[in-house]
Amino acid sequence: MKQVTRLQEMSEFLKMKRAKIHPQMVGLPTGTRRRTPGLRREEVAQLAGVSITWYTWLEQGRDIKVSASVLDSVAKALQLNTDERKYLYALAMEEGINTDLTIEKETIVSPSLKKILHELTYCPTIITDRKCFIVGWNQAAANVFLDFEQVEEEQRNLIYLVFARKELRSLAVNWEHFVRGFLAIFRTYYGQYVGDSWYSSFIEKMENEFQEFENFWNKSEVDSAPEVLIEFRHAKAGKMLFNLTSLQVQGNNDLRCSVYTPVDDTNTEKKLKRLMENNKAK
Repeated sequence: MKQVTRLQEMSEFLKMKRAKIHPQMVGLPTGTRRRTPGLRREEVAQLAGVSITWYTWLEQGRDIKVSASVLDSVAKALQLNTDERKYLYALAMEEGINTDLTIEKETIVSPSLKKILHELTYCPTIITDRKCFIVGWNQAAANVFLDFEQVEEEQRNLIYLVFARKELRSLAVNWEHFVRGFLAIFRTYYGQYVGDSWYSSFIEKMENEFQEFENFWNKSEVDSAPEVLIEFRHAKAGKMLFNLTSLQVQGNNDLRCSVYTPVDDTNTEKKLKRLMENNKAK
């Protein structure tokens, strides 16, 4: 991520978080003549114990020196969660990985991870890399989502597919919630790998191809491992309820394992079994 891009992203992130906090949430009077939602810059500065000039420069994305202690104060004032704090620190202090990432290493899914995929027979599971490219999946995932084998490898990106493929757009009952969860994970990578310009190029590509992407991206939270209940309306199987658990895979490849577990006391697993059997018989 180039210096200007990094600071611009930090600026947008701070503005977004400031706009989401109302005065009464932090014990400040609402007052009058508020033309924009959320706190004013001077109120954030007051809560953080920093000068209004310094905070203004920080939010404007100026290249100024910052310390961890001062960022802690700003993070507390903006009520950032743990992942959001890490994201801010990476952008403000360039603490992300800055190694030369122009030469990509081949992503290898280990035999043990492949066995895990196979054993999770009725839990749709997807393995993604740090750029959200799908590098592994099981048959349950191919049946519920789509057959990723039929997707060209360069387009096998989870963020791209949830916008581009009509099957995925119609699958989730709350598609917006579905997308925001993936973007929250993607944003953690975006902040972590500040040395890789691929991210800014990919975001620009998504904004050019999909009109609604920019709005989603600007409102996205930062969450490295969201656990959510998702309702699908599958074209063949009907209503299905899954709990999504996102796990970071230990190792050098920076892989993520997203497991969709059928919700207990529903007939989701039974429907999935029938779906897989019918598709296999064809």
